[in-house]
Amino acid sequence: MISRVGRRFPDVKTISAAALRGRLPADDTVLVDVRSPAERAVSTLPGAITPEEFEGQLEELGDCTVVAYCTVGARSSKYARRMSRKGVPVLNLEGSLLAWTHAGGELTDGASPTKRLHVFGPRWNLAADGYEGVW
Repeated sequence: MISRVGRRFPDVKTISAAALRGRLPADDTVLVDVRSPAERAVSTLPGAITPEEFEGQLEELGDCTVVAYCTVGARSSKYARRMSRKGVPVLNLEGSLLAWTHAGGELTDGASPTKRLHVFGPRWNLAADGYEGVW
């Protein structure tokens, strides 16, 4: 699935989960979760904001490295492409949340760390061992 996303969006710049983990936490990195509110209610990357929050703060966040993510990477690739065409450089987290779990990345439910993440069903339940896909 992840390689298909890359082929569909060859013009979108990416960052690997391992590289992103290596640079976090960082004041100069903004994480944008492009998933639905219901998906975000299960878990997000710590400190992530919504596209609306990001776009409302473009002037303040203009010098930051912006990384968008979703579950697999298709929706965040579309968002990164759209924003880049508007002159706002946005990287896509390659493999998004699923890759993040395989890199041992932390998730939060907004109040505390969690190992749960929203996926779309059994076919999409490709999270690393120790993480729980919910749908």
